[in-house]
Amino acid sequence: MLKGSQVYLCALERDDLPYLMKWRNQTGFRKYFREYRELNSDMQNNWYEKKVLGDLGTLMFAVRDIQNDELLGCCGLCYINWVHRNSDLSLYIGKDNVYIDNLGFAEESCRLLFDYGFLELGLEKIWSELYEFDDKKITLYQKLGMQIDGTLRNQYFYNGKWWNSKILSILKDDWIGEKDHIE
Repeated sequence: MLKGSQVYLCALERDDLPYLMKWRNQTGFRKYFREYRELNSDMQNNWYEKKVLGDLGTLMFAVRDIQNDELLGCCGLCYINWVHRNSDLSLYIGKDNVYIDNLGFAEESCRLLFDYGFLELGLEKIWSELYEFDDKKITLYQKLGMQIDGTLRNQYFYNGKWWNSKILSILKDDWIGEKDHIE
């Protein structure tokens, strides 16, 4: 368990899946994810079995409220490359349909993941691909010290239009130095 002051991150349980599926299937959320289709329970269970339980390159966590253990969302480190020591960051807060909240749950979840990834797993870089209209997450990630590494042009087709993707990353040395400035 990774414990902060507002949230803790723990293993995803099968009982969490209906909540994750409901949140992921919201039209307002789905546009931010690579999986463009409506998820059904078979798809959600398949993801859980293959990625969460069976893939050593995926470490997913439930985000829970430290006060009452309520499931708030999901986060993790995905596509971990153990040779080159980097990982994709995954995060959303589903409770109250906020995606990225203003209460600090998403921010603290990232801090816990960065500490875990850099200090315990020995990662060198944590990165994320975000669609250019994902302002909430881009703002949060930049607040935490992630930098835009580049742009993938016309990477995502949504709502009848092509959108660019932004690749953001933070290096271990950046995070260790940044922590002193943002805590």
